[in-house]
Amino acid sequence: MTRRNLHWFALGVVVLLALALPAHASEEGGDNLFTAPIGWVFRWIQFIVVFGGVGYLLAKKAPAYFRRRAETIVASITESTKVREEAERHLREAEEKLRRLDQELAEMRQGAQREAAAEAERIRAATQDDAKKIERAAQGEIDAAERAARMELKALAARLAVERAEVLIRKQMTPQTESALLQSFTRNLAGSAN
Repeated sequence: MTRRNLHWFALGVVVLLALALPAHASEEGGDNLFTAPIGWVFRWIQFIVVFGGVGYLLAKKAPAYFRRRAETIVASITESTKVREEAERHLREAEEKLRRLDQELAEMRQGAQREAAAEAERIRAATQDDAKKIERAAQGEIDAAERAARMELKALAARLAVERAEVLIRKQMTPQTESALLQSFTRNLAGSAN
């Protein structure tokens, strides 16, 4: 038997005696073993065995358990620190974006106002150009209408003059005047032929 096995065997015997003797004594109905001096010894042995076993288990198993638990807690703390830092970073980014958003909105408003002013000026200029074109076209139509009216007026005046001259000539034309005109015309023809 190895030394370790011998320790376990001795511990087992002590535990069995500590647990079995008080139970055996109470079955026989003899003196109460717990009140006798030997009972105190067994009580102390039970106390030592129970708390020794618990202490042994705690000494052997607890450090590993507590170490794993501590590692888990440390890992959780590290993870929560990372998560908190990430959340703070997101918060800073969101606050920065919010600050920039106000600035971007102001810039967009200014840009929209500039564009609106430029568009209004462009529309004003286009309207003025259109008005000038319409004015030129209207002036051209007026000039054309005036020319047409003048030509019509000249034609009317010429026709009226011809009609008036015809009326006057008919009033003044006698057969002697007709023969004098014909002779004058023939003389002019003969003179121009020479």
